[in-house]
Amino acid sequence: MEKNVENIKKIAAMIDHTNLNPCATKADIEKLCDEAKKYGFASVCVNPSYVPLAAEKLSGSEVKVCTVVGFPLGANSIDDKASQAGLLVYDGAREVDMVVNLGLVKDGEWDDVFEEIYAVRCAVNDVDIPGDPKIIVKVILETCYLSDDEIVKCCEAAEKAGADFVKTSTGFAILKGADGTLLPNGATTHAVSLMRKTVGDRLGVKASGGIHNWEEACAMIEAGASRIGASAGVQIVRS
Repeated sequence: MEKNVENIKKIAAMIDHTNLNPCATKADIEKLCDEAKKYGFASVCVNPSYVPLAAEKLSGSEVKVCTVVGFPLGANSIDDKASQAGLLVYDGAREVDMVVNLGLVKDGEWDDVFEEIYAVRCAVNDVDIPGDPKIIVKVILETCYLSDDEIVKCCEAAEKAGADFVKTSTGFAILKGADGTLLPNGATTHAVSLMRKTVGDRLGVKASGGIHNWEEACAMIEAGASRIGASAGVQIVRS
């Protein structure tokens, strides 16, 4: 994709500008919000404790507050995920990225995978918010751990449960080869393409993890991504 003003604005509007660093400070989040407004990003994605701050900083802007549930392992109980999601929407989040329970996926417990996504969907729908805004639910699959068949089945469960997006990765997975070397743990064009093929145009696909520049963002979009999660949002639109 040619890097011109029109395309820069188009891609900026697809970026969830992210800071999920456990050591992120209040000043870091304020900077993140200022950058998101300046460049026209879709949202800022922050850890749960910073949702009220981000909501305050972004009040009156077009930028949404996105946060994470069950992050980064996904091993929380269904009740934990649902109750946290509802509280975070009450605090100002308008997009919730939940990590699927990978143990359930590996056991092939697809009814339970559906149930936890559906519980989060219902919890955010139940929050009474002035203006009744649409709350976006994204389901993080952590694709580096999954087979193609598991990716497909996760996407199918997410769609059935009423999710709005499926998402590739947390960026926090640790995957090692037989020799102990670290392997890629983020988005791949293969996974994005498979997810898009599975959900068609019915759900969004968010590519997240290891996207550092314009070329990488464009490759994910060409593979089928409709949202990009990146801590390098500014570098992507300026590189």
